[in-house]
Amino acid sequence: MKNSVPKNDKKRRKQLTEEIAKLESDLSQKHEEELKQLKSNAETKVEEVVNGVETIKLEGGEQEETKQPRVTKAQKRRDKKAAQEKERESRIAEAEVQNLQGVRHQEGLKLAQKLAQQQLQIKEISSDGHCMYRAIEDQLAQRLKSALKMSVKELRSRTAEHMRNHADDFLPFLTNPNTGDMFTTDEFEKYCSDVEHTAAWGGQLELRALTQVLNLPIEVIQADSPSIRIGEEYDGEVITLVYMRHAYGLGEHYNSVERLKDSTGAEDN
Repeated sequence: MKNSVPKNDKKRRKQLTEEIAKLESDLSQKHEEELKQLKSNAETKVEEVVNGVETIKLEGGEQEETKQPRVTKAQKRRDKKAAQEKERESRIAEAEVQNLQGVRHQEGLKLAQKLAQQQLQIKEISSDGHCMYRAIEDQLAQRLKSALKMSVKELRSRTAEHMRNHADDFLPFLTNPNTGDMFTTDEFEKYCSDVEHTAAWGGQLELRALTQVLNLPIEVIQADSPSIRIGEEYDGEVITLVYMRHAYGLGEHYNSVERLKDSTGAEDN
């Protein structure tokens, strides 16, 4: 621009020089403003990025904090077992409450009252099919001077042997549950074999045989019926059994008895 102005036109040259200086100043100022704007925008972007990263970290941390720990299979099994155990204990507790008013509890109270009149109390016998024989075994064992001490196996064997040898006394009372007919000889032998070799439950026929084997009377005490005495023709010390219809929820059961003890555990004299 300066070269286009004649050298002798000093005024115009000065004016042009001032215009160029102003343009350069304006351009420089504009560049500075643009640079500031770019710098400001860059800082804003950086801040946004930083804030975004921090937000991601915070959210990620919260997710990690709120994320439930992974439950292992072993822990699941333990939790399931604990829940089942809690449910079982709850059912037991409910059953015990019901038993307080139930027939089993009432039966126990009545038997305790009857036995207390004879200075006796129930002695529990395991419920395994051998309960009648175990109760008699216990009664014989309580007699310190008695020579009649027999095991359950011996009692069963002697009972079966006696019934075989006196079939006419027992066979008429045994009938086939399907036909109602009296046992055949083979059926009777099967019955006696079960008495001897299995845990077949014993009843009045077996008690009758045992009184004759032991030559002792047997008394069976019941809650809601008069006592039954078998073998009254014998004079020896009576064997006392307790017959329970509702014991353990398993139906009929025999227990033994022992001398009544006071609250301290000592036997009454």
